[in-house]
Amino acid sequence: MTQMYAQRSHAIARAQAYFDQGGLLGDLQRRVAFHTESQNPVQADTQIAYFQQEIIPALQEMGFSCRLLDNPVAPLAPFLLARRHEADHLPTVLSYGHADVVRGDESHWRAGLSPWRVASEGERWYGRGTADNKGQHSINLAALAAVYAQRGGRLGFNCSFLFESGEEISSPGLREICQIEQAALRADVFIASDGPRVSAERPTLFLGSRGSVVFELQLILRESGHHSGNWGGALRNPALVLAHALASLVDAHGVIQVPGLRPPPLEEEVRRALAGLILAGEPDSPTVDSDWGEPGLSPLERVIGWNALEVLALESGNTRKPVNAIPPSAKAVCQLRFVVGTDWRNTRQHIESHLQRHGLGQVQVRVLSATPATRLRLDDPWVTWALASIRHSTDKQAALLPNLGGTVPNDAFADILGLPTLWLPHSYPGCGQHAPNEHLLAPVAREALALMAGIWWDLGEQGSQIIAQRASFTGAAHV
Repeated sequence: MTQMYAQRSHAIARAQAYFDQGGLLGDLQRRVAFHTESQNPVQADTQIAYFQQEIIPALQEMGFSCRLLDNPVAPLAPFLLARRHEADHLPTVLSYGHADVVRGDESHWRAGLSPWRVASEGERWYGRGTADNKGQHSINLAALAAVYAQRGGRLGFNCSFLFESGEEISSPGLREICQIEQAALRADVFIASDGPRVSAERPTLFLGSRGSVVFELQLILRESGHHSGNWGGALRNPALVLAHALASLVDAHGVIQVPGLRPPPLEEEVRRALAGLILAGEPDSPTVDSDWGEPGLSPLERVIGWNALEVLALESGNTRKPVNAIPPSAKAVCQLRFVVGTDWRNTRQHIESHLQRHGLGQVQVRVLSATPATRLRLDDPWVTWALASIRHSTDKQAALLPNLGGTVPNDAFADILGLPTLWLPHSYPGCGQHAPNEHLLAPVAREALALMAGIWWDLGEQGSQIIAQRASFTGAAHV
């Protein structure tokens, strides 16, 4: 037992030595330089180059077989599937990452910074993808390599990686690939990294994500505008009608007014998990509006355990060059972020019925996209195992989030592949994800390397035992 713990410590030390000797920074300097913007079709070849020049060599050094997969839905967003099989009796893990980033938006970065060049300033490593997601999957690969080296060229488990290049454009083709490659992606557990921790100092484990329904409200009353002096007071104004429609969906305090779009009551186990955690504790975080949202819930409970209905964009007339005319139409793009248990599949019907009851039935409702919510049970044996591993590696109690407040494509792994899903984020709320000046915090990255080396090591030592425990756990749950 003592020797096993010593070996584990050595694996962690290897991972941190890689950091201390500049290994992670060097990898990111190369990887960030690839302009893998999935929102820019011109960069499609760059995604392939990133896989071929960076990810495939790193995996092949650990004995993975790799193959590029065409995307059956979006040809410009390919996939990479890598597999290492050590023995039939060993546990199998599936991991994931995405090569693509959002647009660089270079003109809005601070002077001296570039989205395509890593700049180190104190504890911050600036560059597009350092936090989302190149830094995160680079940490996981490096920690895996440390375990592989410490075990003398083996992992102690079977491992598969699925990398996509379209996560920032809503992962087109991911669900189809999971269906097509279901046999190759068969595993006992899913472990990956994306999104932020609850804070820079607190390791975090989340078990799924809120779902998302993006929908459009539109009212077209006429073909063109009409002079507000000649017709004002006699013609219905679509912007005002739409404003009343929006106000009927969510009240002046941010509380959802459509019964069908509200979630089930907050579960006590979710409330316990979130107790003591704070939303937006970072210096760069916006000030939380404590009087906004569902009453009786903390801000974090509203983000993690409840639903939110937001207006993403609103349009009527020309706000930059307004004219004295009643606009002919008005449109709003909205989003419902929702937790497990919400009747999200009937979002359009719920809104239409609600608007009819309020005399606003002329407003048209159209669903633009939808992603399911997912959540692994908080008492799943894999959760207990992961929390213990994190504490062993960092001497910290990880924050346990039932789900991420945002949306990751977890349904592909939880619903299609039927896997228990564990997400271990290596970023933090103030990272500038999707914004100018995106960055990774060096101390978080170093701790994450230790954390992940411990996770990979413990999977080889304890994975079979957890699988057996989970068989009893899921069997009891179905009785």
